[in-house]
Amino acid sequence: MKAMIVRTYGPLENLKLETVEDPVAGDNDVVIDVKACAVNFADSLMVEGSYQVKPPFPFSPGLEVAGIISQIGPKVSDWKIGDRVQAITNWGGFAEKVSVPTGALCHLPENMSYVDASAFVVAYGTSHVALDYRARLKKGDWLVVNGAGGGVGLTAVEIGKILGARVIATAGSDEKLAIAREKGAEFTINYKNENIRDKIKEYTEGRGANVVYDPVGGDVFRQSFRAMAPEGRMLVIGFASGDIPQVPANHLLVKNIELIGFYWGAYNDFKPKIIQDSTRQLFKWYEQGTITPHISGTFPLEKTGDAIRALTNRTSSGKVVVTMAE
Repeated sequence: MKAMIVRTYGPLENLKLETVEDPVAGDNDVVIDVKACAVNFADSLMVEGSYQVKPPFPFSPGLEVAGIISQIGPKVSDWKIGDRVQAITNWGGFAEKVSVPTGALCHLPENMSYVDASAFVVAYGTSHVALDYRARLKKGDWLVVNGAGGGVGLTAVEIGKILGARVIATAGSDEKLAIAREKGAEFTINYKNENIRDKIKEYTEGRGANVVYDPVGGDVFRQSFRAMAPEGRMLVIGFASGDIPQVPANHLLVKNIELIGFYWGAYNDFKPKIIQDSTRQLFKWYEQGTITPHISGTFPLEKTGDAIRALTNRTSSGKVVVTMAE
């Protein structure tokens, strides 16, 4: 099979298209013929060697795929060859085939494309579990979504609207903010030329944000943190800006603010039912047409490096997906 392979840590130029042996399904595994693999910031970090998960060399990045089961392990009884599935792979997704344990699989709704499926679970799961379970977002809350033009940001706008919040979206371009409005944002802030703190105060008539969803970090985090309402909840989702902010603890105390760290993947280890319940709800919303991934671009397997750059350079909106040749 063909796969994008990393043999030493470094820049994306180290990611090379190679022909390697096909994977074999273990006892409780299946092999998926990959049709699409979504791009995540973790892919770039994995190539660099700065991600918390470090696969043994040589490896292929790519952690969420969709495709068709082509082989099942000898102890697998609840899946069959030909099933259309989505899977979280941890790595190995930028390849024509990948072997995964059955616990990582989800059946696809009949009306879901492989491209949508590959871009679905991590982004929507992150926003749903973070907002509903961790931040306890409720109807009427003011929700600020930073980086609202990105893959997880747009899903947070959609989920926030479904949960009944009044959504303020921030992003670095008017084009990205236009997409956020289409997804349900009531107000928008272009943080390239507008002050986040002042605009939040203006839109909320001085009350501030009840929940802030922040995958950006840096000054975007700092400005929105200063515009929180008493008993507000600040969700730390990631640091796309590359700047990890420091939080003055006295501000947490004075306004009774909760600072909530959130890493979706960790729930697979210590509370998998949270992920399972969320995924079922999300697929139901997709089948009903309530949520739809925004895909800004697709790239062929050999252009995986360009696909990752489109994400890390923040030139894309929504999700970027690598697709396999038929």
